[in-house]
Amino acid sequence: MTSTLKGITLKGSAELVAEFFSFGINSILYQRGIYPPETFTRVTNYDMSLQLTTDPKLKNYLTNVVSQLKEWLFECTVQKLVLVITCLETNEVLERWQFDIECDKSAKESSAPREKSIKTIQDEIRSVIRQVTATVTFLPLLETPCAFDLLIYTDKDLEVPEKWEESGPQIIDQSEEVRLRSFTTSIHKVNSMVAYKKTD
Repeated sequence: MTSTLKGITLKGSAELVAEFFSFGINSILYQRGIYPPETFTRVTNYDMSLQLTTDPKLKNYLTNVVSQLKEWLFECTVQKLVLVITCLETNEVLERWQFDIECDKSAKESSAPREKSIKTIQDEIRSVIRQVTATVTFLPLLETPCAFDLLIYTDKDLEVPEKWEESGPQIIDQSEEVRLRSFTTSIHKVNSMVAYKKTD
C-alpha cells in the first residue's frame, strides 16, 4: 500500500478505493445471490469477514475492471461506478447500485500526503460494506435468475479501452432509492446508493 505514516497520497488513495470496489462488488454479488454461495471463499479484511469469488471467469473479469478503475482513479477521470442487476430472461433492470466518485484534482498537482490515516479510511469503508450486507433485509427477493453488468462513467474525452463498450444508463422504472453511507480518503470521496424495483 503506497502511503506514509503521516497521511495518504493520490496513488495510495486510488489503491484503497479500487480495493473497496473489489470487495464491495464481490459482497453485492454474494449477498444478492447472483452467483452460487459455494463459488465464494471467506477472507478477512477491514477487520471483518468478506466473501470473494473463486469463479475463474468472474475473478478475471473483476481483476481487469478493478485495475482499469485504479488507473482512472489515479488520473481523477472516473465519476461513478454502477452495478446493475438484471433479470436474465427479460433483461429488465431490477437493482442499480450506484457509487458516485468525487476526486480532489488538486492532489494531481501536489504530491504532499493528506492528513488522514489508513485506519480511519478503512473504518469508514467497513461501515459502507456492513451497510451493503444489511440491505438484504429490505431489498425485494430476486426470484428469477439474474445477471449483472458494471457501468463506469468517466470524463467525456476519455478514450474507451478495448473490450469496453459504450452503454446506456440502464435506469429502473418505478424505483425506490436508499442512500447508503459514504467514505472519503480526503482525495477521493465515494457516495453510495441502491435503487430497486418497487414490488406491488
